[in-house]
Amino acid sequence: MKKTFVTVMPNHIGAFLKASRCFAANDVNITRVSYNKAVDSHMLFIDAEGTKENLKSAGDELEKIGYLQCEENGKNVILLEFKLCDVPGSVTRILELISEFSFNISYISSQENGSDYQYFKMGIVAEEKEKMDEFLFNARKICDVRVIDYNHADKIYDNSIFYTHFVNELASLMQISANSREALLVNTNLAMQQLDESGVSPYRTFDSISRFCELLSKARGDDYAPRISTHRVSEKTDIILIEPPCGSNTAIICSEGKYLFVDTGYAYCKDEMNKIFKKLIPYFDSIEKSVFVTHADVDHCGLLSEFDTVYAGYDTAKCLAMEYENGVGYREQNPLHKPYIQICKILTSYESVNSEKIKVIGEKTTGSEPLMRAGTFDFGDLHFEIFQGGGGHLPGENVLIDYENHVVFSGDIFINMKDMIASQAQYNHYAPILMTSVDTDPELCAHERKALFARLGAGKWLIFGGHGGVKEYILNPM
Repeated sequence: MKKTFVTVMPNHIGAFLKASRCFAANDVNITRVSYNKAVDSHMLFIDAEGTKENLKSAGDELEKIGYLQCEENGKNVILLEFKLCDVPGSVTRILELISEFSFNISYISSQENGSDYQYFKMGIVAEEKEKMDEFLFNARKICDVRVIDYNHADKIYDNSIFYTHFVNELASLMQISANSREALLVNTNLAMQQLDESGVSPYRTFDSISRFCELLSKARGDDYAPRISTHRVSEKTDIILIEPPCGSNTAIICSEGKYLFVDTGYAYCKDEMNKIFKKLIPYFDSIEKSVFVTHADVDHCGLLSEFDTVYAGYDTAKCLAMEYENGVGYREQNPLHKPYIQICKILTSYESVNSEKIKVIGEKTTGSEPLMRAGTFDFGDLHFEIFQGGGGHLPGENVLIDYENHVVFSGDIFINMKDMIASQAQYNHYAPILMTSVDTDPELCAHERKALFARLGAGKWLIFGGHGGVKEYILNPM
């Protein structure tokens, strides 16, 4: 069994040795250590492997010696920039004011730049917002003061500016639990370590994650405003398309008094989506709830646990079962992608679906074609042929094609980028960071799209993509 310990150690000789002895005494093996003094001189991430009992004993000992005290007790660090005249004693008045308010300084940096001013950057530790507001009011009487967003800072300053501040900010926006907060902290560190080892600056990545989270937090309650349209596809069948501000589309096939959903969007908006479902479908609470999932991405599978039956192709069903059993799906099998997918799952409150609800449709495909026939699937008066992609977007991706009624559900093999609501277009700008790019293999996905359109016959088609509005596609009989 493996476990990650988030430890806070004193900054003196032998601190890590003391922790190592705790693990060794309990027959626990350390498999990874992550420490960056430039980020935080106290925080150390330790991955360890051992039995459940031995890991607990090691954790108890670490707690006894004070290495697991990770809470900041409500404290926060605000990074401020003071524009001071480049003359002797100019910083003294600011330091005196800081002392009057009994603030601690966690970080300080300044360098002359050849002008008449110096820009002092200071990390100020504060517990009460009102007290900080009063301090800023008085400081601005002395000089210009700017509050710096850590996302746009030139370098990483300290624990509160990065790890704890970053995680607490996201956790507050998305209202996640204490346990989830620790998992978010661990995966943030993993992502940071990967970026650091590859020589990539982390700021654009983590700025995108923050902005992604901000978009999710704004699209809630009364501000959750999807575009909803209804499309008649046969005498007995309508399709309702729900295009949310964030996440995948959800389509509802309404045929002969029965309902089949196609994909479900993110889990964080469960209440908002259920409210929409109840408005659109009479007696929603009492009906049999079935869903077909095009592929096993977080933004398509968030509400699967709300349904009685989940229809999925062979490989998608396998991926969902893997997530339920050990929390690792296809995307997380790549260690470079794993921390980002885990962060996305935490922020969107993702829950894996019970494997007993999953019903496999179609067959396992073999071959190297970009789009392979996998079987058939009927609902109401619609008769779909199932095609599985080669994994350009994600292994197990499926397309449904009804040749009689000219209806296509393409998942993310095709998305209608040209017809999105404004919020969805903005979301798609940041989503690839946490979805580890839109496509697993962009070149293969392009071949899949080409193969999809090549399979459509003459006539007018309605293509329901994973994102964006329905596409009307007309193919002349040539």
